[in-house]
Amino acid sequence: MNQKSNSFLETEPIGALMRKYAVPCVISLLVAALYNIVDQIFIANATYLGSYGNAANTVVFPLTVVALAIAVMIGDGCCAFVSISLGADRKDDAHKSIGSAVILVIAASIILTAVYLIFQKQILTMFGGSVNEETFANAKEYFFWITIGIPFYMFGQAMNPVIRSDGSPKFAMASTLAGAVVNIILDPIFIFVFKWGMMGAAVATILGQILTAVLSVVYLCRMKAVKLKKDSFRIHMRLVKRYIPLGICSFLSQISLVAAMAAINNMLRKYGAVDPIFSQAQYAQIPMAVVGIVMKFFQIVISIAVGMAAGCIPIVGYNVGAKRNDRALKLFTKLLIAEAVVGFVATVIVEVLPIQLISIFGAANESAYYTEFAVKSFRIYLCLMTLATVNKSVFIYLQSLGKALLSTMLSMVREVVFGVGFAIILPGFFGLDGVLYSMPVSDLLTFIISAISVAYIYRTLRTKEA
Repeated sequence: MNQKSNSFLETEPIGALMRKYAVPCVISLLVAALYNIVDQIFIANATYLGSYGNAANTVVFPLTVVALAIAVMIGDGCCAFVSISLGADRKDDAHKSIGSAVILVIAASIILTAVYLIFQKQILTMFGGSVNEETFANAKEYFFWITIGIPFYMFGQAMNPVIRSDGSPKFAMASTLAGAVVNIILDPIFIFVFKWGMMGAAVATILGQILTAVLSVVYLCRMKAVKLKKDSFRIHMRLVKRYIPLGICSFLSQISLVAAMAAINNMLRKYGAVDPIFSQAQYAQIPMAVVGIVMKFFQIVISIAVGMAAGCIPIVGYNVGAKRNDRALKLFTKLLIAEAVVGFVATVIVEVLPIQLISIFGAANESAYYTEFAVKSFRIYLCLMTLATVNKSVFIYLQSLGKALLSTMLSMVREVVFGVGFAIILPGFFGLDGVLYSMPVSDLLTFIISAISVAYIYRTLRTKEA
């Protein structure tokens, strides 16, 4: 009898497997996050762009997350399904699901690019770009060029988890890292030497994304556990209907961030206009620029949390498919502990070193109001990151167990009901501070739901094991 593909996922020590899969996944997601963060750092330190460029970057950022949301829905869903299929020795389903995912992400990226190009002005206004004329002009320039690179960005991000499911987490990491290195090298050249401004930051990003996409294509041509065929590359609706639901949680975790940022940006614009300081034209962009930076730091932390959990999807999926619930349970315990440690360390950093963090983003070139609001934003908005990282890991773990509906519902409650709801409601009582309080309040209430979910997961896996 032939040995099942990736059978080592059922035999190697859990801790070693977590390091092998989670670390490259964390690095991949961090590198993906660094694309936009690196742009913002160089933009903030260019005196001819400054906080106007920062605010413009904040406006465009959620629109890149829309592309990422669609890509990870396809990629993470396919990754989970391929892992379960390999664990159950269904290789035919594995190669056909990957082929259909390739076609699906290409089609989706072309459609999204067209929508962005056609409705550019309306979309930027919807996300708070009209805070002042200079911010809008910078956002329009940056958005146009970023949109051109969306097909490459989406393809690379969707194929990253697929490559991991084939047993190559290091290649997935390397392909994303290569693109980010290109971006980091070209950003200062285009912004400071060529003086290309927002266009320069965007073009550097696009070139990095193209490299990642090319490397992904190279890997698809020489996969290990799964062998792609000509018949793989068409839409297999029977399989699409099975793996897309497994990626819905990843989609919602990203797209709900877009909804929250749209609400937050508009609340910042609305309540900033009645603030004694930020109602002045020369300071109007500061709240949006600062909160955008704070959310970027949060994105770094949450990328680590998501990477740790998402990196374990192939391990969990394979062991569940192989009826090894004892190993899936042991992994869950280790994951919860690791996530809590990451969140605690990050919280200590933002509470103790907010001035040092904001200085990275050009605070020396801005007014005292910029630094003052930034310190308050870091300390309030991110004070419960320990709960946020645990919440995220629980939802993704449910996804890896195949509990797509439950995972989706819980994500919807956190990101849409709480995240958007409190961002709209609390500013009515606390003004700009209400926007900052919306994050910790949402995380606290979500943690109560997560605790119930943790008990459910332990009970379910122990019952199946028995």
